Amino acid sequence: MFKVPPISAERLPTLLRAMPKAELHIHIEGSLEPELIFALAQRNELTLPYASVEALRSAYAFTNLQSFLDIYYAGASVLLHEQDFYDMARAYLGRAARDNVLHAEIFFDPQTHTARGVAMETVINGLYRACEDARRELGISATLILCFLRHLSEESAFETLEQAMPLLDKIVGVGLDSSELGHPPEKFARVFARCRELGLHLVAHAGEEGPPAYIWSALDVLKVERIDHGVQAVYDAALMQRLAQDRIALTVCPLSNQKLCVFPNLADHNLGKLLDAGLAATVNSDDPAYFGGYMNENFTQVFAATGLTAKHAYQLAFNSFEASFASNADKRVWEHKLKETFERCVEHDY
Repeated sequence: MFKVPPISAERLPTLLRAMPKAELHIHIEGSLEPELIFALAQRNELTLPYASVEALRSAYAFTNLQSFLDIYYAGASVLLHEQDFYDMARAYLGRAARDNVLHAEIFFDPQTHTARGVAMETVINGLYRACEDARRELGISATLILCFLRHLSEESAFETLEQAMPLLDKIVGVGLDSSELGHPPEKFARVFARCRELGLHLVAHAGEEGPPAYIWSALDVLKVERIDHGVQAVYDAALMQRLAQDRIALTVCPLSNQKLCVFPNLADHNLGKLLDAGLAATVNSDDPAYFGGYMNENFTQVFAATGLTAKHAYQLAFNSFEASFASNADKRVWEHKLKETFERCVEHDY
């Protein structure tokens, strides 16, 4: 492992912004900024229940996950055509590239759209085309992960998988998101087993608001490769040991956790505790349009609030590359760039 040089607290924010990183927990519908929501509503001749961009943004005051999801699904209603999905993803990838994100694994929720009569190919083709264009134009790597909505039935998830079958070459995996409490991972055991047979990577939200038992189920029943969120793991010592030993990555989202009152005070966030326990934690933005920040804001704000160091920063970025579903060759290239960035920081060469 690279020996991280000493870097002063004053220069740390500059380093956090400059260092290469991967984002492994981004809901593309959650990157839909109010300005784009209004632009798409106008283009698609839709009327929104908000008078202005400012009125919509002022509604982003959430007390828990469900209060956020209610407005999240309302915002997604403006997405009707392939170009809408393209514009949304292309806007996110532009912001991510400016934050020195080299690779993004993008979640999308097709059931949110197919329930409104939008075809699966409309969703996936628009997102995929944006990823391909961003790769050529911005040099950012991006892949897609189809997420099942856990508040719906497993039967609905199977229907969604069937609709996606002709397009599986355009996604790398499947995930599980939406309302966690009352919807344990084992509810989706059979559909995840089928996805595993199809050779798809598997991830699932667990341990955001739900208990450590949900993380165990995601690992042992769904057999996921990563845990999205996972911050409740600290309440189960045996689980912490399992996650550390098996190098199961946690895709942690600090500003989301604060906004949804998982940690009302960012200074109390347990990211440092997870890292110090040897877990492969990463930093991600979740739903940045709603939670107040993309990747660099998540890094700079949680570091300022908790006193994390340059050593933690290197580990988080390194973990993000290692935990990605990218090729080993790409991982080595990105990790070399990460090392070079830290060395340049010491030499005052930004």
